[in-house]
Amino acid sequence: MARNAGYQWIAGVDEAGRGPLAGPVVAAAVIMPQGVTYPGIKDSKQLTEKAREESFCLIQREAVAVGVGVVSEKVIDEINILQASLKAMKKAVFCLTPAPHLCLVDGPHGIPMSLPQKCLVHGDSLSQSISAASIVAKVYRDRLMCAYHEQFPQYGFFENKGYATPRHQASLKRHGPCPIHRTTFSGVCD
Repeated sequence: MARNAGYQWIAGVDEAGRGPLAGPVVAAAVIMPQGVTYPGIKDSKQLTEKAREESFCLIQREAVAVGVGVVSEKVIDEINILQASLKAMKKAVFCLTPAPHLCLVDGPHGIPMSLPQKCLVHGDSLSQSISAASIVAKVYRDRLMCAYHEQFPQYGFFENKGYATPRHQASLKRHGPCPIHRTTFSGVCD
């Protein structure tokens, strides 16, 4: 439908990591080829870790363009998670070459930028390009959290990716927060 309206390069945009107690929020913007459907590309939450990794490789190989934006936990604490997510999305979009003519954004909030965009609630289940962005953002963030596990093994970031699992919460109580914890988030600040 958007391509019929004259938009050639359409980017799907999504984020990963709004809810965790630790680590950055990561957004991705992906322009997929026109008229091609990839069966393995769907909402990242519906895929196993192995399937996400396989789809990530497919997207890297087949996409017209992929951009990633990362906003740190420090900035999240300064400006709030919604604003940080939108900032990460904007960074991801501005990494794309070619630049998109239209952005399909997962969720109800538009990105503060002048490019045309359409917000789609549950867009990761409605648009292949948003699904691709959700996969890229999730895999990229998961890999970051596994790297942080090497620095802070007591929190189990390899398994929990910063989310508030019972083991993560117990580690927080035992050790206190580490430098990548979001100090304004409930469960860290209380």
